[in-house]
Amino acid sequence: MTRKIIHVDMDAFYASVEQRDNPALQNRPVIVGGGADQRGVVAAASYEARQFGVHSAMPSSRAQRLCPDAVFVRPRFEVYRAVSQQIRAIFQSYTWLVEPLSLDEAYLDVSDVRQLQGSATRIAREIKHRILEKTSLTASAGVSYNKLLAKLASDMDKPNGLTVITPETAPDLLHDLPAKRLPGIGPATARKLQALNIHTCAQLAGHPLAELTHNFGRMGLRFQQMAGGYDERAVSPRREPQSIGAETTFVSDIMAVPDLLQKLAPLADKVAQRLQQRRLAGRTITLKIKYANFELVTRSRGVDAPVDSSAALQSLLPELLARTHAGTRAIRLVGITVSRLEQPQQGSVQARLFTDT
Repeated sequence: MTRKIIHVDMDAFYASVEQRDNPALQNRPVIVGGGADQRGVVAAASYEARQFGVHSAMPSSRAQRLCPDAVFVRPRFEVYRAVSQQIRAIFQSYTWLVEPLSLDEAYLDVSDVRQLQGSATRIAREIKHRILEKTSLTASAGVSYNKLLAKLASDMDKPNGLTVITPETAPDLLHDLPAKRLPGIGPATARKLQALNIHTCAQLAGHPLAELTHNFGRMGLRFQQMAGGYDERAVSPRREPQSIGAETTFVSDIMAVPDLLQKLAPLADKVAQRLQQRRLAGRTITLKIKYANFELVTRSRGVDAPVDSSAALQSLLPELLARTHAGTRAIRLVGITVSRLEQPQQGSVQARLFTDT
């Protein structure tokens, strides 16, 4: 049976909530995040701000240069969570197969839903209407027969759009779609694909798999499958995290390694606490560094035994820092992420018998 998947994505969620709650912000460029004078980062931007090239994860200082008239608003995550719960309740009135990706987006599997004659398109349209009625916020939705295509569809007519991709229309749609539009292909991967003269999904789908595997490892097969519209992932209500991490941006750049280690210690504490709260441990530890010129690098280390303690994380940091330009180049941001998660054995475990990743 062909599955019926809906992907719902709220439109500029954080910024739209701020505009809803403060009439003075309506129709104005709104940026949610830290101020430009505080070395902040954009968490969300209204569509009025996006017209100037502002987007999430951009340094607030650059966002202010692009859009001098923007209004900066500090995030109110407790409010966003409350609104997200209202939206999720609407989803769950149709199906228990709801997989939240974040506060503002989720997958729904409505294959067995009998409401509205079982029409996924009609269900998506009604969900959008109920969200607007309940929260005064708009959402975009994509409908298709797998998660990949539903997500691509929801992004095709924003804001407040509804796009349907059927088995009949998928091949033509994917043929000329830029490969960089596929989930998981970021700027660095897109540049590597372009160096291989791969620009569209059709080119990616037809490229020799051996060369893709040589350049991208096991992700080469995944990229090729996505380019062909292939995705067998099920909607999982109990979606486990793939990684757990924390990061911080410094008030002023730091170069000295001892100072960096001092700043990393509380991050290790925070990550360890989050791991232990979820009863998880991980076998890959990644250090994230952003230099003063905004160049971003990561350095990873695999461990023989899963790690869930701050002490184990901190013991790895000097070696990871040594593989960066710490000590010779100023650094504005650091982060720690633990991945390859699993259930730990009793008690915290220590890293040993390192293996490169």
